[in-house]
Amino acid sequence: MAIWIFLVIHWQASVFFQSVYLHRYGAHGQYTMSKSWERVFHLLTWLTNGSSYLSPRAYAIMHRMHHAYSDTERDPHSPVQEPNLFKMMMKTARIYGAIKRGKFDVEPRFDDGRYPSWPLIDRTQEGWAWPIGWGVAYTLFYMAFATSYWQFLLLPIHWMMGPIHGAIVNYFGHKLGYRNFKSSDDSRNTLPFDVLTMGELFQNNHHKFGQSPNFAARWFEIDPAYVALRVLATIRIVDLTGSQQMRWSPPITPSLMPREGL
Repeated sequence: MAIWIFLVIHWQASVFFQSVYLHRYGAHGQYTMSKSWERVFHLLTWLTNGSSYLSPRAYAIMHRMHHAYSDTERDPHSPVQEPNLFKMMMKTARIYGAIKRGKFDVEPRFDDGRYPSWPLIDRTQEGWAWPIGWGVAYTLFYMAFATSYWQFLLLPIHWMMGPIHGAIVNYFGHKLGYRNFKSSDDSRNTLPFDVLTMGELFQNNHHKFGQSPNFAARWFEIDPAYVALRVLATIRIVDLTGSQQMRWSPPITPSLMPREGL
């Protein structure tokens, strides 16, 4: 039981901070918060993502490229352009690594400095020591609490949590589901109630209204991460109205397209 509880908590905490901090805050600036709270969120993102912690700068640049070139040859991760999930993620890894090492020719509009940075934390991504250390910590937990040898097969999920989330969202979010809005890409809403990736699988909604912190658009769609942000806004940890970029976000209205099959 301890193994399953750990897996669920690690999965949900990791995808929550990846969505709320790296994606909605770092890449899009969909809300604001104080520098002190930014540090808290930064640290929690590092702790929950562990061995698969992603550089906020590289993540922001790559995600902005994804929106600008969605499902074209210049998209860092498009299932439309790649023959299978594995090749799509290999391309993503190559581009991410090149951006992180300064070996990728980044367009200035994607690297405007408007993303969180904490060198003390972010430098842990520069070598293998910290990722291996996190991997060892997960393994020791399994050695202490696993009740069957087959449970050790779950360990790679912990080691590669971030890329697994990315693979699910970027592949299925452009392959499987329904579309609320017409768009030039193949973005789709895979799940009407997305607990699995904290609202990230509302890709069609998000690509239509990229600056809205709420990825849900229709009455039956629920974005858990946005619900959490509303709570955080109520207790004044985040400000959902303070971002200058928010003025560019039109209100989300009911579907412009007939609902397609799930």
